[in-house]
Amino acid sequence: MPRKLGRTSKERNALLRNQASQLLWYGKIETTAEKAKELRSYVEKLITKAVNTYDDNVEYETTKKDAKGKEVTVTAVKDGAKKLAARRAIMAKTYDLQEIKAFNEKKSDYKARTADVQHPLMDKLFNEIAPKYAARKEELGQGGGYTRIYLLGERHGDGAEVAIIELV
Repeated sequence: MPRKLGRTSKERNALLRNQASQLLWYGKIETTAEKAKELRSYVEKLITKAVNTYDDNVEYETTKKDAKGKEVTVTAVKDGAKKLAARRAIMAKTYDLQEIKAFNEKKSDYKARTADVQHPLMDKLFNEIAPKYAARKEELGQGGGYTRIYLLGERHGDGAEVAIIELV
């Protein structure tokens, strides 16, 4: 049975969306043990959806006219139906995080690096995280178990059990 975490359903869903987004983006977050246990099942379902559909791509060719008026055949790749549905379902359960400019990175370099990326969290999930866990699934024959929780002890202020949840 899902935990209520002392919040209304809207607050609880917003909390889980935020923590899931942060966990997928940074790979590790620190929170209370109860929130970490609830977040584990939430994130693992999202990752499983991504792992099952990350390689569903459709290639197609189009003809375009270049600057000189010649027709050029261009091959493009877009998401297949299953991957698109999974991407939209995951986007509904996470917040869209934006790419952060590096410390010594020029503004023009940052814009060039992020020009073609509309949803950085989804790109990271489908291009980095999902292939990694798909390979792990084939190698070990193990689907699931994408997260690990470390208990750190009690917090000084309120005595809540603190934990770190991370992607394996």
